[in-house]
Amino acid sequence: MIKNNVLKIVWERLVVEGKTCPRCGDTEKEVERAISQLQSMLKPKGIEVVLEKRDITPEQFQKNPLQSNRILINGRLLEEYLQAKTGKSPCCSVCGPNDCRTIIINGKDIYEYIPAELIIKAGLTAISFT
Repeated sequence: MIKNNVLKIVWERLVVEGKTCPRCGDTEKEVERAISQLQSMLKPKGIEVVLEKRDITPEQFQKNPLQSNRILINGRLLEEYLQAKTGKSPCCSVCGPNDCRTIIINGKDIYEYIPAELIIKAGLTAISFT
């Protein structure tokens, strides 16, 4: 649901010594591209698109590795808007032995980073719930 004509997108990712993993780095580029496109699409409709980036500490990551590379749109998981599932797979040395978050769509399409197109689709779905 959209409140006060604001579409709020929160992206969380593991940050260790100022660095993140390649998967989250790719998602960051896609998030920024999606935000730009959503802003262009929604500004004429009077809807403000806001991005908040949250760092996950190594301690938080150890407790819940699937919190990293998570996107929330108006407080709900991106997966909810796309009728997708959260998966996991091995990542890189920054993440250590922990499996990192993936998105599974249609039970077969697995995304290790989240493409802008999926973020845009989820954002537009979120505003249609009003």
